[in-house]
Amino acid sequence: MTEIQERHADAIGPTVRTPGVKRVVDLDLSTKYGEFRAVGYLDLERGDEQVALIHGDVGGREETLTRLHSECLTGDAFGSTHCECGDQLSMALRAIVAEGHGVLVYLRGHEGRGIGLLAKLRAMRLQAEGLDTVEANLALGLPVDARDYGVAARMLHDLGVPSVRLLSNNPRKREALESHGVEVTEQVPLLIPPREQNISYLRTKRERMDHHLPHLDAVAHWS
Repeated sequence: MTEIQERHADAIGPTVRTPGVKRVVDLDLSTKYGEFRAVGYLDLERGDEQVALIHGDVGGREETLTRLHSECLTGDAFGSTHCECGDQLSMALRAIVAEGHGVLVYLRGHEGRGIGLLAKLRAMRLQAEGLDTVEANLALGLPVDARDYGVAARMLHDLGVPSVRLLSNNPRKREALESHGVEVTEQVPLLIPPREQNISYLRTKRERMDHHLPHLDAVAHWS
């Protein structure tokens, strides 16, 4: 192993054979938020290509600040104000860099809470017509939330991360990680100031999907 390879291995922990995922590539990735290691995986069960962004030394580190970020093309890439996904992605990366170490697992195949891009766009059209995000999925004959976080847990195991402080408002993510053997010592809120365009969407997440969004009380006057 070369000196560079040894440095990378030390930063992300020992490579182990983790059932269900295959580590394919890792490289340095400079971003506007800071310096990261991008570690690419193949999900051997579903065929999806996944990536973890790692800042600092996380191998064997307890209580690593971690974000499981579900893919959202409209929010992450296009800056849609229908959701808060793009802002959450930016805030999570900034928080990880400020912490000095951490992991963001970017989960492909999670578009529209797992229903896919085109179905999500159809659901958004129904929401524009008056349905909430839960009703829209059900009207299309689709599950409210079809996401599976097993691959995220397997990636964290492979990276040598035994426990996390989870950047999320969603209790399901915590439950999923713990069910796959990743200890969650704290759930760290990731609260984005709401907009008039997404307040209804956010209220539905709080009232019907149990997301912890106490900051919405400050805008109770919005219709």
